[in-house]
Amino acid sequence: MSGIFYFTVMSRVIIALGSNLGDRGGYLRAAIDALGTIGKIVSESGVYETEPWGFVSDNAFLNMALMMETDLSPLSLLDETQKLERSLGRKTKTVDGYADRVVDIDIIDYNGVEFVSDRLTLPHPHVHERNFVIYPICDIAPDWRHPILGLTAMQLKDSSPDDSLPYRV
Repeated sequence: MSGIFYFTVMSRVIIALGSNLGDRGGYLRAAIDALGTIGKIVSESGVYETEPWGFVSDNAFLNMALMMETDLSPLSLLDETQKLERSLGRKTKTVDGYADRVVDIDIIDYNGVEFVSDRLTLPHPHVHERNFVIYPICDIAPDWRHPILGLTAMQLKDSSPDDSLPYRV
């Protein structure tokens, strides 16, 4: 039997999600559903309520993380996540400081590789400084190892410089 076989390489990706406007839980669920159209959702963390990080707001965030498999390249995945943010009502991407937002979708890790372009840096350059990202990652991948620092998610949590304590809801 002869034929041509095509193999699709699936990459394992950690995504962080956040929302602090409107129906925060509904936006997180809608983001997960939309991400499921561009890859396979492998696992979801619990949902954590957190204070805004890097700016002042009366609106607390709901944050979570998920593990997914996708055949998209890192930049194609970025393009798709930004389209999803816009389709869910996000008006602009944060450029000069942080602001309230209906949904935020960040690529934290892509197959454990280091990747730097003018549009995307992997792993996410601030993951180790933010408990609102580290705590949910510990739910889904406590043994995930930061590709540059060499520390697991649990070790990052234990050594985090962030003194905030995300509350699991």
